[in-house]
Amino acid sequence: MGRILAIANQKGGVGKTTSAVNLAASLAVAEQRTLLIDADPQGNATSGCGISRDDFTLNTYDVLLGEASVDQALVRAVQFRHLDVLPTTPDLAAVEVELVDAEDRVTRMRNALAPIRDRYDFILIDCPPSLGLITLNMLVAADALLIPLQCEYYALEGLSQLLSTVQRVQDSVNDSLDVDAVLLTMYDARLNLSRQVAADARAHFGDKVFQTVIPRNIRLAEAPSFGKPIVVYDIASVGAQAYMAVAREMIDRKNPQAL
Repeated sequence: MGRILAIANQKGGVGKTTSAVNLAASLAVAEQRTLLIDADPQGNATSGCGISRDDFTLNTYDVLLGEASVDQALVRAVQFRHLDVLPTTPDLAAVEVELVDAEDRVTRMRNALAPIRDRYDFILIDCPPSLGLITLNMLVAADALLIPLQCEYYALEGLSQLLSTVQRVQDSVNDSLDVDAVLLTMYDARLNLSRQVAADARAHFGDKVFQTVIPRNIRLAEAPSFGKPIVVYDIASVGAQAYMAVAREMIDRKNPQAL
């Protein structure tokens, strides 16, 4: 059964979408059947994969409203044979209002994914940088949470609200949800601050923190403007190699018997 990971952090600018796109691509390169769900109304994961508005008619908005199935809305074999994408548009923001009175408003994505999750090894969800109804839907659907954590000041302090939301989801509709992994992003080994944040994160989250860190890398910053994951844009870059290494850690964690 596919493992569903919600990639979330309510703080913006932490490398959340960059990580969603590049982890999905790296897993696909490793021949893992991967589905990337763009659940952020900004649609950056959609464009970051090279999908234009002309490439699809149905999207995450239609799925959450029950007007289309995930199967109908998928864009298949994006950049790689093993990568499918559920795209989105800014219309998704309206879901917060349109579903406010629906009894099943927090379980829409979980129900939508149930028929297709067995087709994938990994389903990654790029959540919006907020803790509203859309993010709640994704946390209810997920098996676990992957938190991108930038190696900058105040990084750990901003997690308390997110972890509180996770606790509420556990207590109400998804008792199996847990923080599965923490990914350190924007790491600069030259800075004492980066090393200190990394040390603090490992002290707090233990082995949930990936051994691989994502460095600051200009090629990573350039890739989205070309609509390409970093493994397509520049596979020799340190950013591409880092995300490939994290993908390997994810595969090993999912299949510990392969270690």
